[in-house]
Amino acid sequence: MTQSYYLSRHQFPVNGVENGTALRNLVDRELPSLVMLDVGLPGEDGFALARWLRERSGRIGIIMVTAASDTVDRVVGLETGADDYIAKPFEPRELLARVKSVLRRAVGGGTTPVTATRVRMGRRVLDLERRVLGTPGNDTEDKLSASEFDLLKVFAENPNRPLMRDWLLEAIAHRETEAFDRSIDLRITRLRRKIEVDPAHPEAIRTVRGVGYMFVPPKD
Repeated sequence: MTQSYYLSRHQFPVNGVENGTALRNLVDRELPSLVMLDVGLPGEDGFALARWLRERSGRIGIIMVTAASDTVDRVVGLETGADDYIAKPFEPRELLARVKSVLRRAVGGGTTPVTATRVRMGRRVLDLERRVLGTPGNDTEDKLSASEFDLLKVFAENPNRPLMRDWLLEAIAHRETEAFDRSIDLRITRLRRKIEVDPAHPEAIRTVRGVGYMFVPPKD
């Protein structure tokens, strides 16, 4: 069972590349949430790529894949900006645990401010200034509670990134007492009814099994 297949089975969107050039091209198109780098990549090695990735963003999670006996590789990997390492051969469950841990730290490191005042979410538009959900083509608007707005704003600031349930709770808990009831799943269900074309098959706020949720902006 390959690493990509195993992570895909656990609802992580995965892209595999063979060398540094392909990785750079992929990152230029879309910034990933996490990158696994084999130290022994052909051509440009994993250390150089880790440095380049860290220069691009402090929020990308980086896991170095090293030989089991090479302590030097592990130390150098961490010094170049990697968040963690895993030694070959490794158990798939250990890989999954390390991926979740690094993602938890990465998404907790801050958000990217939204420069637009209106963000398309499914069939609706979030107005960040007026704190309402609008509907393209008509004047229908839904007012949002403070925690609903905060939750949608967090998603808008972190598109295409898996966000942990616990981190989402911490991000909105300061606004309303209700947020302390750990009802993120119920809140997501209510928001899906407001923004999804088909709430039973969500496309805007997707479930990432074992992690939490991910906002996927519409492509058009």
